[in-house]
Amino acid sequence: MLQRIREGSQGWVAKVIVGAIIVTFALFGAESLVSYFSSGSNDVATVNGESISRQAVETQVQRGIRSGQVPPEQERQFRGQVLDQLIRQRTLDQYADEGGLHISDSQLDQLIVSLPEFQDQDGRFSDELFTNRLAQAGYTPSSFRRELRADTLRRQVQQGLAGSTFLLPAEKQRLAALQQQQRTFRYAQLTPADLAQPVTPSDADLQQYYDQHQQDYRRPEQVKVNYLVLNQEDVAKDVEVTDDQLQQAYDKARAEAPRDVSHILVTFGDDRTEQEARDRLAEVKAKLEKGGDFAALAREYSDDQSSADKGGDLGAIQKGFFGDEFDDAAFSLDPGQVSKVVQTQYGLHLIKVTGLDIPSFEEDREALTQQVKLEQSQSLFNERVQKLTDDAYEADDLSTVADDLGLSVQSSDWFSQEAGGKGVLANPDAAAAAFSSDVKDDGYNSDVIETDDQQRVVLHVVDHRDASTLPLDAVRDQVMAAVKAEQTQQALEARAAEAVKALREGKSVSDLNWQQADAVTRDADSVPDAIRQQAFRLPHPQADSVVWGQVDSQNGVAIVGVESVQAGDTSADDADFSTRLAQRLQAQIVIQGLSQTLEDTADIERN
Repeated sequence: MLQRIREGSQGWVAKVIVGAIIVTFALFGAESLVSYFSSGSNDVATVNGESISRQAVETQVQRGIRSGQVPPEQERQFRGQVLDQLIRQRTLDQYADEGGLHISDSQLDQLIVSLPEFQDQDGRFSDELFTNRLAQAGYTPSSFRRELRADTLRRQVQQGLAGSTFLLPAEKQRLAALQQQQRTFRYAQLTPADLAQPVTPSDADLQQYYDQHQQDYRRPEQVKVNYLVLNQEDVAKDVEVTDDQLQQAYDKARAEAPRDVSHILVTFGDDRTEQEARDRLAEVKAKLEKGGDFAALAREYSDDQSSADKGGDLGAIQKGFFGDEFDDAAFSLDPGQVSKVVQTQYGLHLIKVTGLDIPSFEEDREALTQQVKLEQSQSLFNERVQKLTDDAYEADDLSTVADDLGLSVQSSDWFSQEAGGKGVLANPDAAAAAFSSDVKDDGYNSDVIETDDQQRVVLHVVDHRDASTLPLDAVRDQVMAAVKAEQTQQALEARAAEAVKALREGKSVSDLNWQQADAVTRDADSVPDAIRQQAFRLPHPQADSVVWGQVDSQNGVAIVGVESVQAGDTSADDADFSTRLAQRLQAQIVIQGLSQTLEDTADIERN
């Protein structure tokens, strides 16, 4: 497999695509979705004087939401996690830079072409697969390359630390013996059904629990707002477009559309001179003019090993993949046409366009109409935004503003700044505006908030309530459930303690449903986790005795009795795996320690 990847990386395609990709797929690209955040110049944090922009945070947030990994209601929490991650990454970047770590362009190239995410079933780079993945990710070629370089340098730091960790032979042997150890034990689980009668908390119990856990029943500061939403799509509905405008838009899209391309590459340098290369392509051109098949000629003449076997087929390409000279030729051709000789840094090419990846004009009419309407409405939308800004500044509420602009006043339910509201009010800038002092306390309308590049929002606080502790009567059901659960668990623990005491004294305990577990290992899944872990915490039994203990389990409390312990086989393959796992865990601890130290000593300011 690796050999095929290396062979594929020798072709011209593999060499030229490396400037355009990165596959740090732990993240999902969405730059195109968050371009509107670039208008803000404020930074969310600085690390040793280096800024982390709001756009960088929002880009990662939108990637997570777009990928489906982050539910929209968790956006705020995720935003904080993203910022923490970017700060950690920035400290590592600075550490790598100070340490003189470096990755060359050629090393970056080789890393990219070896990635299996963009290879076909034969282990060769697939331009079509690459194009689709890049489009789905929403990255630009430069941002892909930039992120790959930074991520690789971070991994160099981490791998260097990981490689410095080790275990002594005696430690390995003892660890393997412990990991491979087997225990035989019995256990019985006590659940609420095993109590003589359900617990019945008193009013005093509820009051005491409530008094001790009032922080759990705090309600944050909240507001209700009226708000207006101005959408460019609504403004665009009344814009009339002509067929000429649609055709112009289609022609422009067609000129920029991805196209299926084949080529014949002839190199020069060590093996042949430039003139010899041009003569070779002139021979190809002459055969084409006589009706020769481009694909057959590519197999015979092309020096690009990765595409020659496919008749010179490069798949679908987009502008920016192969350099200006190649793009200028390829994107000036219609399907079926062959270019003049094109010179790039890789040699001389003949380029043929075999197809365009764009629907017909009629198939695309609806989308084109919406696109042109949005373009034609931009000026009118800007005027409406300015009027919204002026009117909201001058008005005491939103009613007259809504009337002037033909908008509807919408109302929210209670929401806090941390949780945000629903819909457009989930935007962090909208929530921040609602809780600003001039809006919340002074009663002014907010500034116009840009929630995306085609939408603006202005809001007015109509009600406000301070943070407070909810009274017991308002949360009685919640407190009752918590007290019942706590008292039930205490009753089960007490009964289990009595049973364990009796068993240790050699007495029998009735009404316990014992389960037998023979020769159980630490990672066995045949026994509930909490019970298995307790069985391995208890001391070794002596002679024929049983060592008893108890542990809280998922359904209540479990009683565990260890009967025997069998030493582990330190020569087993699993034992070797255990020592490797321990080394990885040790390396992880070292890496986490460095990361924490860098954060502790860095000058970090969060805005």
